[in-house]
Amino acid sequence: MGAFPREDGGLRRLAVAYANQPSVTQLDKVIPLGLGLVFNCYDDDDEDDEKTLTIGASHGWVATLKKDGILRLQDDFNPVASDANPKRIPLPPLVTLPHCQTNIITNVSMSSSSPEDDEDCVVAVKFLGPQLSFCKPAAGQSRPEWTNIKIENPCFSSRVMYSEKDNMFRIPGSGGHLIGSWDPCNPSDDPKLHKVEFQNLPKLPMATRELMDSCFTSEHLVESRPTGETFLVKQYKKTAKNKEGVDIMKTEFLMVFKLDDEGNAVCIQRMGDLNMFLSMSEPFCVLASSFPGMLSSTVHIYDYDDMGYVYLDDFPFHIYSVSGPHLVPYQIPPQDIIEN
Repeated sequence: MGAFPREDGGLRRLAVAYANQPSVTQLDKVIPLGLGLVFNCYDDDDEDDEKTLTIGASHGWVATLKKDGILRLQDDFNPVASDANPKRIPLPPLVTLPHCQTNIITNVSMSSSSPEDDEDCVVAVKFLGPQLSFCKPAAGQSRPEWTNIKIENPCFSSRVMYSEKDNMFRIPGSGGHLIGSWDPCNPSDDPKLHKVEFQNLPKLPMATRELMDSCFTSEHLVESRPTGETFLVKQYKKTAKNKEGVDIMKTEFLMVFKLDDEGNAVCIQRMGDLNMFLSMSEPFCVLASSFPGMLSSTVHIYDYDDMGYVYLDDFPFHIYSVSGPHLVPYQIPPQDIIEN
């Protein structure tokens, strides 16, 4: 699902779009006025020190950042979380390594959905550039602190994700030919490297290949926890203009590969009952049969510039998309509802 702030009597009411329903549902839950207005980009001339950036999301938690350099985990956009007693988890001030920066964040990943009380929960933050940082919010008797590493190999510029199957944080290298893995309990500057061999590549028309060559390519690792499978997605984007005439990055093509334990990446054109969700949150998969009305074998795309979906069965497929900007570009995985 995605979350969108709506003005209502001076408050911001939360509205959600469930992936298996065509309409937007407005909830009674309210969220802070200053949350979600800006996505991961300060104006250098902006003197509002209280402005809140939303910089990523994982497990239904949104990560925010103010000019004080404090990264906070908040549950405001989680539809089943309490708005009467919202959770705010401040992390230590960010530490910038030499020749790195911590102002622009690529994404945030977490090893569990309980950062407030799970002492083993690790938060990983990937910054634009070589820095990758880890923190345990519930660090037991000790105060939480950042473990910062500098990735020497410049190919690891993609988003970080947590693999529950391998108990590792992982980043695909540029082009997808390498995957780096970091132990959440003992992260180091020397990650485990896994080579990837691409197989079953389809014969594409010349026009499609020329389109792909003209695009910016990004790689995403996606783990399907319902089935235990891991996928590598290549997303091809190209500059386009939205209805206001502003340049945005629009998805033009996708390729989905299934990874096996031997390092083979097999191009697939069907995911069976699975649906995949790519957004500025950590990506995830669900079984379509668990959600009435949801079509299977579909990749849902939702980020700041682009919102759409792809039916993998229709190959070569058409991308059904709507251009942004989308101020809260997060898809939230299914949540357990806890009765008070």
